[in-house]
Amino acid sequence: MTAQRPQSGLNVAVIGAGVVGLACATELVARGAQVSIYERGARIGAEACSWYAGGMLAPWCEGESAEEPVIRLGQQSADWWERHAGGVVRNGTLVVAPSRDRSELRRFGQRTSHFEEIDGEAIAGLEPDLTGRFSRGLFFSGEGHLDPRKAIAALAGRLVANGAVIHFDSAVEPADLDADIVLDCRGLAARDILPELRGVKGEMLLLRSDDISLSRPVRLLHPRIPLYIVPRADGLFMVGATMIESGERRRISARAMLELLGAAYALHPAFAEAEVVEIGTDARPAFPDNLPRLTRRGRVIHVNGLYRHGFLLSPAMARMAAEAALNPHATPEMLHDLAA
Repeated sequence: MTAQRPQSGLNVAVIGAGVVGLACATELVARGAQVSIYERGARIGAEACSWYAGGMLAPWCEGESAEEPVIRLGQQSADWWERHAGGVVRNGTLVVAPSRDRSELRRFGQRTSHFEEIDGEAIAGLEPDLTGRFSRGLFFSGEGHLDPRKAIAALAGRLVANGAVIHFDSAVEPADLDADIVLDCRGLAARDILPELRGVKGEMLLLRSDDISLSRPVRLLHPRIPLYIVPRADGLFMVGATMIESGERRRISARAMLELLGAAYALHPAFAEAEVVEIGTDARPAFPDNLPRLTRRGRVIHVNGLYRHGFLLSPAMARMAAEAALNPHATPEMLHDLAA
């Protein structure tokens, strides 16, 4: 006998087809809701920070600067993404630093957990192309990564296959929509309703090189701007990402370009000959405490403020949002106290 999807009978509109909106829609469809998604861009990823994300599912590494809820809720993400989109690579995360910045490696280890301290020989065993380049590192074996662009495309495709409708070129406001529940997942576009939101600009590069191979994300520590390099298919590497207190979305600075390229070169000189395939900039939505919030105002539920943790925290936030949509008496505190 084929299992039947539970039928809630709820008509839900989701504004925003970035990672948050698509994850929320996925959870709602799984609960039997009728879901319509409204995206201001012309295609998936056209107007979303998700397009420029690193795709690291690294809750323990994020503990270096993030609060406890990010670590706890982020541990749910890899399994969720594998179920709903596939493509999760579970090769862990490698953290290294040049010899002159060894203190940064110690500091990183003091602020994180679930890692193994490894020497140069072990680094070479994990990443042969880094042989002889770093004498110490931290290996977070329980972490993973995915390709964000493939992941959100997979979510969108499965949503449509399961009856959801995606309306492109639709710049709507919550009040415009006739639905039982509206989920507002617009990111910075919701600042008119959520005035505490601020933009944190991120800049990234997409490089292509056939001269180096990596099996996992590598974080290169530096006292001023620690950066990371994430391998993708076909010789592509995502290099990111800066964090600048600004809502400006479209311009990369010369300094950022130099720092990103310098980080790649410091990891391995072969990146000096890499092709610069793409330059990406956008502004992440964040609240003052850098933690996401689920805010209910009548029939509108705002899911926002995921900062630099969109792919890591969207699964947990989506489950909370879906439960809130189905339970009109639910409060954020009842669903989960993010500040705990």
